[in-house]
Amino acid sequence: MEKVSTNRSHGGEQGVYRHRSTETGTEMTFSVFVPDHAPGTKLPVLWYLSGLTCTHANATEKGEYRAACAEHGIIFLAPDTSPRGADVPDAEGWDFGQGAGFYVDATQAPWAANFRMRSYIESELPELIAAEFPIDSERQGITGHSMGGHGALTISLRNPGRFRSTSAFAPIVSPLACSWGEKALGGYLGPDRAAWREYDACALIENGARLPDLLVDQGGADGFLEEQLKTDLLRAACDRAGQTATIRMQAGYDHSYYFISTFMAEHVAWHAERLTG
Repeated sequence: MEKVSTNRSHGGEQGVYRHRSTETGTEMTFSVFVPDHAPGTKLPVLWYLSGLTCTHANATEKGEYRAACAEHGIIFLAPDTSPRGADVPDAEGWDFGQGAGFYVDATQAPWAANFRMRSYIESELPELIAAEFPIDSERQGITGHSMGGHGALTISLRNPGRFRSTSAFAPIVSPLACSWGEKALGGYLGPDRAAWREYDACALIENGARLPDLLVDQGGADGFLEEQLKTDLLRAACDRAGQTATIRMQAGYDHSYYFISTFMAEHVAWHAERLTG
């Protein structure tokens, strides 16, 4: 693992790191904020998965999480959204290919060789983080935005017991039911829609997967709400299944980091109640 940069901030260290991933076959970059702590102390960790076109830098530079994480003693981890590089396949447009990994393990050529973000996030990166940073692996939370909200929900639902807390900002709740999801899952996984269900939060809940609790914030003025995000589908799936969930519509807020940063401290505090209580 290579240290790219470190900066003192809010009583802690914000670092950016790079390593060679065996899952993606590429260099991968991620950021980690570690608040000050007593030597030998293990801290809870909050994973943050970013959305379409983003890298680790979007949340790191605009997420406004450090003060809250320092207050509650929580490590904040922000990975990249896909493999990248000249030798990595890509596509025209911003919603597929590099920057749009959708947190799946692709099965279709030419994507299958590199686009293994599910295994990277679920297996490879956690092992590296546990070895290099003072995290308590028994106290993990996960959140994310848009495509990353989809990733946070599905990863947590597929891995019962790994995450004590799960939240999301404006998540894509059902890739089976929106054009972003149909393009991505069709391209990465092929035409068999049954294979897509393990990457759809509503389908996973319908199939019996459950979370201890769930917090979702969605901007009421989000231009993607009706066609792509479809928050009401998640609300209905939770209601039918008896899944405990707080799903809040925030009037006037859009899809941007102005929205995310407004509610980030509340999400960190919500996770802290479940990770440190």
